[in-house]
Amino acid sequence: MAFLQIERDGGIVIATMNQPETRNALTGNTAVEEFVRLCAEIRQDTSVKVLIVTAAGPIFSSGGNVKDMRRFFDEALTPESICEEYRQGIQRIPLALHALDVPVIGAINGPAIGAGLDLACMCDIRIAADTATFAESFVRVGIVPGDGGAWFLPRAVGMAKASEMAFTGEAIDARDALACGLISRAVPADELLPAARALAAKIAANPGTVMRMTKRLLREGQHASLASLLELSASYQALAHKTAEHREAVTAFIEKRPPKF
Repeated sequence: MAFLQIERDGGIVIATMNQPETRNALTGNTAVEEFVRLCAEIRQDTSVKVLIVTAAGPIFSSGGNVKDMRRFFDEALTPESICEEYRQGIQRIPLALHALDVPVIGAINGPAIGAGLDLACMCDIRIAADTATFAESFVRVGIVPGDGGAWFLPRAVGMAKASEMAFTGEAIDARDALACGLISRAVPADELLPAARALAAKIAANPGTVMRMTKRLLREGQHASLASLLELSASYQALAHKTAEHREAVTAFIEKRPPKF
């Protein structure tokens, strides 16, 4: 059975992790390949404007399969081979999702644990059920965040809160997640997907080409100098001014009617 259940609604793609029997674990299955393939398809399909990542069952994702980690006790597995396994395995998910230039909404339906929390942090916007919990729990099983959590989590909540979560491994609830900026909204569980879809629809109502350029600028702004970002912004703006969407948006504004993209 496929790990991801894919649904398309106009310019919105909904990817639902659908292995509740494994707590939607991201290892020991086809999760990596399916996420990488989906991201590649979205990058090629300019009609896609938003991706929603959510999960079936009571848990968003437990991250790595802890029972499967016992195989690392085998002396035949060298540190070098384990390192390569991470490179060719779960580390491909953050690289694929981060390379997406469409907005990604995480609809967190339940506990997001370890790599499951890091997956949530790979999304641009996070909405959670008010019953969801979040834990950067690697230290509790004697390992480090091997999937990029040390890069994503501080960008989501700041270094101090990320350090507290990573050093203790303790879970926080949706109220605390909202307070520290890990999520932008907490809603009743039965309202989670409708809320994510409604937000996605607001985003998808805008021109797709400009949306992708806007996301690229936001990403570049995290590490580029102001001068470099301004130069890139000028280049993107020159392209944006020549799009059919810009012409339609301006015309519709002047004519006081909704634009037709």
